[in-house]
Amino acid sequence: MTSKPPILRELARRDIEAAVDFYAVEAGEHLALRFVDALEGALRTIGQHPAAGSPRLGQELDLPGLRAHVVKGFPYLVCYVEQQDHVDIWRLLHGHRDIPEWLQEPDS
Repeated sequence: MTSKPPILRELARRDIEAAVDFYAVEAGEHLALRFVDALEGALRTIGQHPAAGSPRLGQELDLPGLRAHVVKGFPYLVCYVEQQDHVDIWRLLHGHRDIPEWLQEPDS
């Protein structure tokens, strides 16, 4: 099995920064670090097993290939598409948000 590197889009980077900042301010540095560890684990799993993410969101939104993987212990989803040589990480979204609307934001 060959691992594919996860490549973050700019919006995914911003999503991650916002989530880490939120946890650091609202719950403290310890929880923010736990979140970062859990996210790194999710990205590692996605790189090693890209087909393991749920295709449900992609099917609901008619976005072929879009998958979502839960960040263990946190209410966040990593939304991504597997490419031939990497995994394209689109967004990190809170599971209780309007995900279809968030996915339609333009990437800069």
